[in-house]
Formats: sequence, C-alpha cells, structure tokens
Amino acid sequence: MGFIKSEYSDGFFNVNYKNGFLPESVPLEFLPERYQPLQDILDNMPVKINSKSGYLDFPGKIFDVVSHLPNLIDQVQQENDIKIIQALFRGYSFLASAYTLEPSFQHYRKTGKYGKANNILPEQIAQPFVEVSNMLEVYPWLDYHYAYSLGNFKKIDKKGDHTWSNLDMCVRFSGQPDEVGFIMLHVDINQHSPDLVGSVISTLHSIKNNEVSNSIKYLKKNYLTMRVMNQRRREMWKASRWNHYNDFRVFIMGVKGNEELFGEGVLYQGVWKEHKQFRGQTGAQDDIIPMEDIFSGVIKHYPKNELTKYLLDLRKYRPKCIQSFFLDLEKSVEIIDKDGISGILNKNKNSKALCYLLGILEEIYHFRNGHWQFVQKYIMANTKYPKATGGTPIISWLPNQIKAVMKEMRHIIKIIGDLNLSIANKEFNLYKKIKLSLNKKEKLLREQLSLVNKKVFLAEEVFDLNKKYDLRDN
Repeated sequence: MGFIKSEYSDGFFNVNYKNGFLPESVPLEFLPERYQPLQDILDNMPVKINSKSGYLDFPGKIFDVVSHLPNLIDQVQQENDIKIIQALFRGYSFLASAYTLEPSFQHYRKTGKYGKANNILPEQIAQPFVEVSNMLEVYPWLDYHYAYSLGNFKKIDKKGDHTWSNLDMCVRFSGQPDEVGFIMLHVDINQHSPDLVGSVISTLHSIKNNEVSNSIKYLKKNYLTMRVMNQRRREMWKASRWNHYNDFRVFIMGVKGNEELFGEGVLYQGVWKEHKQFRGQTGAQDDIIPMEDIFSGVIKHYPKNELTKYLLDLRKYRPKCIQSFFLDLEKSVEIIDKDGISGILNKNKNSKALCYLLGILEEIYHFRNGHWQFVQKYIMANTKYPKATGGTPIISWLPNQIKAVMKEMRHIIKIIGDLNLSIANKEFNLYKKIKLSLNKKEKLLREQLSLVNKKVFLAEEVFDLNKKYDLRDN
C-alpha cells in the first residue's frame, strides 16, 4: 500500500481518470469460434429470445443441453488474451447460474416462491469455469464486474455513448427488456466514473501538496459528478419495471447466505471434493459508493456488526486492481489526516471545500436512499424471500449504511457551524440547505425501520413514507 496512484490495471479494467470503473474497451460480444459449443448454449439459453422460447423456458431443458457440452478445459488452459479470458468467465458464470438455479426459477413460476437449486456443477462447466476464475483471481461464480454488468455490454449504435437505451447485454437470463434495462443502467451510471475517480485522485494529491484552490475545484467536481450519477440512477424506474424484477432475479442469487436454496453449497465436480459457497452478483459490488465512503469519511461510522462484515467481505468479490485501489485510497486518506480529509480541511479552515464535501455526502445519501427505495419496490413488494442476491438480509442491509452517511453529515455540519461562517455564497447556501433537510431524512428512516421491524408489514406503506417526507426517488 502507498499513496494513491494515477491508475490501477489488470489489462481489462484500468481504474483511472480516463476509464473510471469501466473496462478499457468494449467487451467481446461473442466468444471465438473454437468455443462455439458454449456460445451456442449462451445464445439459445434465455427464457425468451425475441418472441420465441429459449432453453430456460422449458423445465429441465438446460440439463439435457449441458449433457452434450464438451469439456473445453484444454483449450481454456492455453488462453492468454485477457479479453477472451473475461468473456469465458462471463459465459461460464451465466451457464453455472442457469444450470444450478433453473429449478428455483421453475418453482417460482408455479408457486411464487423460490425453490431448491441444483447444487452440483458437472465437470464440463466446473473445470473450465474454475480455470478462468483462477486466471482472473476471482471466485468462480457470477459477479458484477467481469460477468453480469460491466463486462457484459455492447453498444447498439457503436458510435453512441453508454446511455442504457443504447446498450444491450451480450449474455442474458430472461431475455426481456427489463433485465437489459436493469443491468445496463449500472453501466450508464459508470460512464461518469472517470470524472469521479479523477476527482478523488486529484483531490488527495491537491490536499497533500497544499493546493487549496485545486482541492476546492476537485471536491466540487466530485459533488457535481455524483449529482449527475444520481440523475442517471433514477432512470431505473423507467429502464426496468419493478414488477418484472423476478423474471430474472433468481438467476443472480449467490450460494453464500442463501442456504434455503443451496443447502451446504455447490459441488464443483472434478475440482473440489467439498461443497463451496460464494456470494452472488449484487449492485453492492459496484465501486462508486464504496470509493466515496472511504474518500468522504463515511467508512468511519460503519457499525461493528454482521452487516458491516458483509460489506467488507464484498471487497474480495472485486477485481484485484480495484481491491488495490481501495487499499491505497484508505491509506492515502489516513496519510492526509487521522480524521480523514474533513480533519485537514477543518484545520486549514477550508470552508468552501467542506461545503462541497457535505454536498458529496448528501449525494451519497440520495444514492443509498434511492437504492433502499428500489429494495422496497423491486424486492419487498415482489417477494417474501428475505435475502438479497448477495446473501444479505433485505430489510437491514441498506439502512445500516444510510445511518453511517447521516452520522458523517452531522459531523461535517458541526465542523462548518463551528467555523462560524456568515458568507452569502453558493457553497454556504448548499450547507444551509442540507443542514435544514437532515432531520426529515433521519425521521424517514426511523419510521421505515419501525414498520419493517414488525412481524407483519406492507411494503407499500414503507415506500409511501418517502413521499410523506418529500424524499421519494421517482
């Protein structure tokens, strides 16, 4: 670990001011011809392919198809092209999830409840899957970065941008527009991550070098970029209809934390003799908010409980280059000041920078509270199953972090107040606006938790409270 560098690369991802958290180039749409048997299954696998039925629309069909799939382990072992390795990991991730979770999906279709998964992966999936996961140094299960989201997009208009409506998935489960919109919106939001990552790196170097005006400039850039990201995030309500989330949700479930589905775990035939448990694909594996938490000081307020352990455990489900970036980010903030960047800004009486830091915290709150509203509508209103795809408890996971954000907001508000400012400028007006609105944010969360902690509650009542406090996301 050291002071933050300008880039962190593994050949596929390169975390810097140019790429942010997106891949260096658009992922491969299809596997090379030598992997055609695998590609054919992926192409014909979705529940619906336009108006036709794919393999997953027919109970048990995927098992018959996979029984004829050759074991491509020898070819996989020869690969050294990172883009092909990533595409292979993506392909085997999708196939492993489809193969194991197809019974759960079919049971849901019949009963409205998730059924037991098949917890055995045959050699022709397990061996090449584990091989490519070892090459990438990640766990052999569907993940957010290389498989489901950031490594799974293609542009409809090749010259267009990363707006969700101009993106499609290379590999799918449901094959429906709601799945595409749901996960491609994550790519859309991350098209602005170059500005965010660049502002974080530049702010830390500016503070370290005592460049006051630059520290204000880059904190402002971070704040404004987070505002844009929140605008894009709110597109979720349009990109993916909440009552269609269960068309594909079961296929992104993880093994760890979902023992009701997988029992003791998944047996990777021909690889390990014992069952394995890995966490599922989840938006909590995205890098924007974890980076902002470390950078802004929210991480100081993470409570010491099982939920925080889950949060930190998800760090290990990211590419190694991103893990290294987070470690250096934490170290850099500590080097700046033991109390984080707010500590040094307070000592230097940099009131404008502190106001923008408070603005960043406000946007982190809106990001998390918006995500919490997604949970209320997309999940709680759709199913009684209490676990998220990553294996975490639905009703307490996000409130755990929302509380941490509001604690740091209180801390920064006090710092700015103690500086006894009376400047009539846009930064101070931002501070006043956020200060006045914090009480209702805290009241909203208290009332919501009071409802969800009852034995019986209505998800709609929890969601309607957002409107009562004028904090509804859509």
